[in-house]
Amino acid sequence: MSATATSPLPGRGTPGTSPQADEAQPTSGKPVLWKTPVLLSALGLVAFVFFGLMGSAQTARFGISTGGDFFQLPVLEVPAMPGGITLSVLMLGLAAYSVYLKTKVRPTPAWLTITFTVLFVVAFLIWVVGGARTPSISLAGLIAGSVTLAVPLVFGSLSGVLCERVGVVNIAIEGQLLGGAFTAAIVASITQNPFVGLLAAAVAGAAVSMVLAVFSIRYLVNQIIVGVVLNVLISGVTGFLFSTVMQADKAKFNSPPGLDIIPIPILSGIPILGPILFKQTLVGYLMYVAVIVVWVGLFKTKWGLRVRAVGEHPQAADTMGIKVNATRFWNVTLGGAIAGIGGSFFTLVAIDSFTKEISGGRGFIALAALIFGRWNPIGAFFAALLFGFADNLQSIVTIIGTPVPSQFMAMLPYLVTVLAVAGLVGRSRPPAASGIPYIKG
Repeated sequence: MSATATSPLPGRGTPGTSPQADEAQPTSGKPVLWKTPVLLSALGLVAFVFFGLMGSAQTARFGISTGGDFFQLPVLEVPAMPGGITLSVLMLGLAAYSVYLKTKVRPTPAWLTITFTVLFVVAFLIWVVGGARTPSISLAGLIAGSVTLAVPLVFGSLSGVLCERVGVVNIAIEGQLLGGAFTAAIVASITQNPFVGLLAAAVAGAAVSMVLAVFSIRYLVNQIIVGVVLNVLISGVTGFLFSTVMQADKAKFNSPPGLDIIPIPILSGIPILGPILFKQTLVGYLMYVAVIVVWVGLFKTKWGLRVRAVGEHPQAADTMGIKVNATRFWNVTLGGAIAGIGGSFFTLVAIDSFTKEISGGRGFIALAALIFGRWNPIGAFFAALLFGFADNLQSIVTIIGTPVPSQFMAMLPYLVTVLAVAGLVGRSRPPAASGIPYIKG
């Protein structure tokens, strides 16, 4: 009597496993969790109740064009309550589809989450503006202001991308922004040349990063501790010099000339997109260039392949002849220079002088944008824009007299940051060797 090997029937699983175990895993092998469907369902219900049923009877008005636009578009008018109900029903439909996919052991696609997020933001905006004392805002101004506020966040998040992609956790983004802002202010004031101040800001950010690199790479000090200490150190040093040097002679040491806006003819007059893309200062244009260059460099060049190899598997990179610690050192230095340029925005663009703690914790929000963007320059850029949008929105809705408490609106940027870091927007996996020092064996 011979033994016969039987293959498992389709849908029955393999020997030693239960059908329930098979259903817990999709074909890709990654578990499908209930977190996203439940979160979308809860947010959809909140939107239906607050933005729809409890919406205002007024009409929200959104100005699309500004006075300087090349051609004018009509004001967009949306009845608050019907608009909120319509959008919330669409959100509930997307949430129901996400639940359906979960029952079929299929993950929620990225397009669904993105679409849901956009609908939620639009519904929230209609609800807030429709319930305001003056139910009208400039949509073009809101978006343009959001991009402006996001500039230092973008530079800071790009610094974090360059550092973590090579295996070094950059907690010192706050210190790099602050150091860049201080150096740009004092150098531009002395030379009366904002371009020299911009260059000095990059050098200052690189210097802060070199300290991080030396202690964490050469002396193997914990990267988190070094970053925190650097933030406190730069805060103390700039605060001391501000009090003793800048305030003693403000005209000489704290009156930097600002960078002028450089509008591109005709293109800067395009509604909404014109002021964002073609009506910026040099720092604004450098932001777009930096995002593109970093993305192309990391994912389309031999240098980027080496950098990512060092961040994922430094031992394997070492066996291929890549100098792991040297690559880390120069990447961290480059990241600091980029963050320093972002810091110059505060004193050469936003305001005309330096003040204590002018960065206002934006380095930590940039770190959250890095995580939200999943260690990708493009993703970090859009995450920074989201945080800038939340920051600008809380300022505008306070002006138009919304019934929503100003304290709630002020916490919006930080609420978004907490949600991003907590992973409620999706699972983020950092480079495998991030934060782990490399000792050549």
